[in-house]
Amino acid sequence: MGNKDRFSLLHKEDKCGARLGRLETAHGVIQTPAFMPVGTQGTVKAISPRELEECGAEVILSNAYHVFLRPGLEIIQKMGGLHKFMSWKKPILTDSGGYQVFSLALLRKVSDEGVEFQSHIDGFKHFLTPESVIEIQEVFGSDIMMPLDECVHYPCAKDYAKVAMERTIGWAKRSITHKKENSQLLFGIVQGATYEDLRKESISQTVELGFDGFSIGGVSVGEPDALRKEVVDLATGLLPKDKPRYLMGVGTPEDIIEAVEKGVDLFDCVIPTRYGRNGTAFTSEGKITVRNAAFSLDPLPIDKNCDCYACKNFSRAYIRHLFNTEEILGLRLVSLHNIYFYLELMRKIREAIRSNRFIEFKKEFLSNYKSSVS
Repeated sequence: MGNKDRFSLLHKEDKCGARLGRLETAHGVIQTPAFMPVGTQGTVKAISPRELEECGAEVILSNAYHVFLRPGLEIIQKMGGLHKFMSWKKPILTDSGGYQVFSLALLRKVSDEGVEFQSHIDGFKHFLTPESVIEIQEVFGSDIMMPLDECVHYPCAKDYAKVAMERTIGWAKRSITHKKENSQLLFGIVQGATYEDLRKESISQTVELGFDGFSIGGVSVGEPDALRKEVVDLATGLLPKDKPRYLMGVGTPEDIIEAVEKGVDLFDCVIPTRYGRNGTAFTSEGKITVRNAAFSLDPLPIDKNCDCYACKNFSRAYIRHLFNTEEILGLRLVSLHNIYFYLELMRKIREAIRSNRFIEFKKEFLSNYKSSVS
């Protein structure tokens, strides 16, 4: 099977853009819409691969920048690739590290050739090119690779957004030419900040290159929700219908549902585990901060409608006690619950699309889900 046939569109709702798909990769099938738990350094924080599988994860994201710096390419290669190294048998998407170069590196110089940056860990200088980023991900054995792109923060002056967008397209061309391994998928990244004409140009030129899928980049970088929604609307209206669409770094349950309605297929975000480590849990009735004193005598599980290990076995009172005493189990249980909540949300979304009732599902979910933290 060639890469062109890897994504099958199984069903699309009549009343909106929500779609059901199947993406075949070298390490298994991903049912879309799908959420990818984030394993930045080759691990989803505090959660074991077995627990991820039990929660129903079909794909996880790892970060090329972090894994390239530590433990480094040589170790990953000697250990037989990233899947083997971290004991995860299912698909892995690796981002290019472009975003981290722009957000984490101590000093960086960007040119059309690539990016020189100083490691945020030890200050050592590295030079990344579109070609070396592909080579890094080929060593990792990622199922889905991302090309090097230049991500700009919001707000960004239009003239610089244009330079970054054109540079990203130039890098995309070099990435496609350099890719050797046919079993790995390569997604293009569309940029253009919040400028409609730049986004349109980025989409049309990136689509022409014939990537296996398309990522909507340059969102969740500080822009208001309304502007992000406009970018997603525009992109989903113009991207090819027969290729997967990935909205990078988004987001909350409400954000995901909104984007699914427009026709987005893949999501990733650190929110479930980051919030979990801080004691905030997602529930069918909104977010709760379980370390708050209000829960010290609460015998209920985090979410009475949840079947995860944490909810089937422990009370809010006990989990609050764990946070209060700084016991690691507390943050593990809330992180585990949050991952399960997100993956269960995606299962319910897929079922609703299959039954042609996504709009009804969205209304029901959002009416029960209050976004205030208690």
